[in-house]
Amino acid sequence: MRLATILPHASLESVVVAGAADGTWVELAGLTGRADDRLEDALGWLLSHEALVSTRLRAWAGPRYRESEIRFLAPVVRPPSFRDFYAFEQHVKTCRAARGLEMVPAWYEVPVFYFSNPHVFVGHEGKVHAPTDSQELDYELELGIVIGRAGRDISVEHAWEHVAGFTIINDFSARDLQRKEVTVGLGPAKAKDFATGAGPVLVMRSEFADRIDGETLDLAMIARVNGRELSRGNVASLHHSIPRMIAQASRDAELFAGDILGTGTVGTGCILELGPTNTGGWLQPGDVVELEIERLGTLRHHITTRS
Repeated sequence: MRLATILPHASLESVVVAGAADGTWVELAGLTGRADDRLEDALGWLLSHEALVSTRLRAWAGPRYRESEIRFLAPVVRPPSFRDFYAFEQHVKTCRAARGLEMVPAWYEVPVFYFSNPHVFVGHEGKVHAPTDSQELDYELELGIVIGRAGRDISVEHAWEHVAGFTIINDFSARDLQRKEVTVGLGPAKAKDFATGAGPVLVMRSEFADRIDGETLDLAMIARVNGRELSRGNVASLHHSIPRMIAQASRDAELFAGDILGTGTVGTGCILELGPTNTGGWLQPGDVVELEIERLGTLRHHITTRS
C-alpha cells in the first residue's frame, strides 16, 4: 500500500491519502473510518489492519484525487524525530579518504547517527535553496525508514515489526558550512538545518516481503541531476543493517510512530563523494535533482535562489 500526505489545489488543509491501482488517491479516513489528520497517527492501526484497508481501497467507489489536482507534501510532514545514520561503508570510507583520514574503528562497532531538524521536510517537486553564506549545496541519496509501532529497547530480531514502511530521503547538505562545523567535534549543524527532501510516498513494509532477507533489504538506488545519472547503489550494501539501526536508536529511548531513520548516504550518493569536478560542480539554481529508489518511485526537487 502506498500512502501520502497531499495538499489539494486551492486548499489550505493537507489530506492523508492511499494510492489506488489506477494512479488516483483516496482519502485514508474514508477507508479506515478514523479521523487521523496526520499520517503518523494512523500507522500503528494500519500495521494491524492493512489487509482490510487494501480490500476497501480496491472496492472504493467514492471521490478520488488525481495527481494533476494535488501537491505532494512529505509523507510525514513533521516527524516526531529524525535520526540520520552513517551506515554505508563505501560512502564513509571514500569521504574520509578524501580528507586524508583513516576509518575510525568504532564506526564498525555500532551504527552512529545524529539528530536533524524534523521541521524542514520538503515534499516531491518542492523548491530548495542553499542556506545563507553557502556556495556548496549537495544532495544525498538515502532511504528513509518510517517507524509505525512505538517501542523502547527493540531487539534486532523484532525490529522489522516496528517498521511501517519506507520513503526516499534527500539529506541536502551545505558542504562549506559543514566543513567548518565538524572541526569543533559535534558534527554538522546549520549545514543540515535548512531542508530535507522526503517522499513522494510512504510504501508499507508488506510490499517488500520478497526483498527482505533476514536483516537485508535489496533495493536499487539512483540519483540524477538535470537528467544525468551521477549515483547508483543498493540498500543491500549497508554495513549496519536497518534492524540494527532500530535497535541502536531505541536503546534506552522510546521510538514513536512517525519517527524517521535515515540510512545515511549510499556509496557514490553525493557530490562530495564523487567530487564536484566530476559532476559539473555543486548544485546551482535551476538544477533539478531526482532520487529514485526501486518500488518507491522518484523524489524530485528544484534548486532555486534564496528569495
